[in-house]
Amino acid sequence: MTNPLPANPLLANPLLDFHDLPLFDQVKPEHVVPAMDALLAQADRALETVTAPDFPAQWEAIAKVLDVATENLGRAWGVVSHLNGVADTPELRTAYNAALPKVTEFWTRLGADERLYAKYKAIDASTLNAERRQAHKNAMRNFVLSGAELQGEAKERFARIQERQAELSQKFSEHVLDATDAYAWYADDSELAGVPPDVVQAARAAAQAEGKSGHKLTLKMPVYLPVMQFGHDRTLRERLYRAYVTRASDQGEPRFDNTPLIGEILALRKEEAQLLGYKNFSEVSLVPKMAESPAQVLQFLRDLARRARPYAERDVADMRTFAGEKLGMADPQAWDWSYIGEKLKEERYAFSEQEVKQYFTGPKVLAGLFKIVETLFEVEIRRDNAPVWNPSVEFYRIERPHPEGAHKGTQLVGQFYLDPSARSGKRGGAWMDDVRARWLRPDDGRLQTPVAHLVCNFADGVEGRPPLLTHDDVITLFHESGHGLHHMLTQVDERDVSGISGVEWDAVELPSQFMENFCWEWGVLKHMTAHVDTGEPLPRALFDKMLAAKNFQSGLQTLRQIEFSLVDMLLHSEQDPAADIQPLVARVRAEISVLQPPAFSRTAHSFSHIFAGGYAAGYYSYKWAEVLSADAYAAFEETSGNDGLPSVETGRKYRRAILEVGGSRPAMESFKEFRGREPTLDALLRHQGMA
Repeated sequence: MTNPLPANPLLANPLLDFHDLPLFDQVKPEHVVPAMDALLAQADRALETVTAPDFPAQWEAIAKVLDVATENLGRAWGVVSHLNGVADTPELRTAYNAALPKVTEFWTRLGADERLYAKYKAIDASTLNAERRQAHKNAMRNFVLSGAELQGEAKERFARIQERQAELSQKFSEHVLDATDAYAWYADDSELAGVPPDVVQAARAAAQAEGKSGHKLTLKMPVYLPVMQFGHDRTLRERLYRAYVTRASDQGEPRFDNTPLIGEILALRKEEAQLLGYKNFSEVSLVPKMAESPAQVLQFLRDLARRARPYAERDVADMRTFAGEKLGMADPQAWDWSYIGEKLKEERYAFSEQEVKQYFTGPKVLAGLFKIVETLFEVEIRRDNAPVWNPSVEFYRIERPHPEGAHKGTQLVGQFYLDPSARSGKRGGAWMDDVRARWLRPDDGRLQTPVAHLVCNFADGVEGRPPLLTHDDVITLFHESGHGLHHMLTQVDERDVSGISGVEWDAVELPSQFMENFCWEWGVLKHMTAHVDTGEPLPRALFDKMLAAKNFQSGLQTLRQIEFSLVDMLLHSEQDPAADIQPLVARVRAEISVLQPPAFSRTAHSFSHIFAGGYAAGYYSYKWAEVLSADAYAAFEETSGNDGLPSVETGRKYRRAILEVGGSRPAMESFKEFRGREPTLDALLRHQGMA
């Protein structure tokens, strides 16, 4: 009897299934390279088809062939990249790194393809609708920025630069993750005085799980931050602080040192800019943004720093006095400031973050977030089912009443995954990412609804209790949900400008920072709190204390963000890539900071936003967009009802002017449609107590 022919392994590859949602629970490292090879070959064939001389220079015709193939590639690679960020294993990392150069090479080649550029040039833009006209305009700009006008050796060098940069950024990210995961200190009971009980319990459980005594302390935020804020033991704080600020640097383990990577990344970016005819990478970075020049950004940052400085100086003077008089610290060090700040806040406003945290249980906060979203944006959020990568991940759908009336039921708007928990193998921080975009598909005419990831790093609940969130955690959740809503509530049918796609990078934080404001509204907050033991809602008196403390040290926090933003802009405009970056960092700190960190601090070495996260010469956009978001939120303050709840009418106007149009027009046009004018700094300064 003859053996049957082996089945085609590609047919069983979950990364090649695009029928609906990604099969996260089925993807294995061995699927990555075969799937990417197959999809790259498919995309290559599509590129050859549409660039043939006889292929029509028509938007729809190109989209039907090329965009469908590249969207499949992008979606599958998105699954792999996502898993690489939230469920890293040595096997997956190896597979990811094996496929990364091929994927990068394709996107680089696509963006620089002269034949495709010529085809787009030949499209008659007057025949396109407004959405497609904007997408076409963006595409023409992106071809130039991707090297489509370069020739010969310059073009080949440009491509090599892109591939090497992708490799270096991935390595930078790995070093930060590995350096963070590699550190542990097993503390005994005496070292943990003052540390919140839930953190102590979780640390004890983590040590026990490894068969060790004591309490396992790590550099993950749910552990590190509470120790720095509440731990009485200065030696322990210094130990963790040193480990944290020297991660992935020349001050830590050599195998994780990002110093050579930073130098090479900066050199490649400078070379890329010069190949494209710009002086430096900052100029290139700003081409698709709202800001017009590096000089304008530097002026904006320094103007804001000048206004914030007196408040920051007062913050530090208050802490020094308090530390000397109440804590017996004559000469506070860098690892003391979080602790001093927390103690001063407790005394001045008579509450602690720990007290507040007992009222913010994960499920209740989520219910409160959903309530404000449903009320304000006239949608419904329901639990949904999908394959997930970890048991703690939840999945939801957003629906709205059918436009044809109640007899038609509801209409699916979008769906999202929520991955709230910090764990080993998951990179730190919080982010929103897209799984797929809203798109009126050219291949079958079907309307594809958007799907998003909302990822955070919160502490899990311990001993059967729900997770407890700090108020900062709550703000983070609202922030990422703002990005998610921007992606999911879009009504734009053209993929390249739907949701967050095509939105200027320095405006993309507007919807996220806008949502943060609701975390300070009593009418919203009272619906999202219940004490973990008693179920009682947050007392109004405690909320009033939180509100009084809202702008505590806002001057210091503003200068900190400006310091990061200036370091970023100057690294990409003035820095000699061959030189050590520390003198530039020190110069910026001397100009901006009122609290100088120690000489061993190497925060730039774990600055993943700019070296591995797309914010290169763009970190300023957090502050830039904060101006937009504060001014946008002022419209809600002006129209809120007596109950303190925001006006649904204003919500509708905001949704239609900002969220629904996505990147289909310039962000300033959307802002002006909502506010009736250009933004001003006033609302931001007022919101932060610096008016």
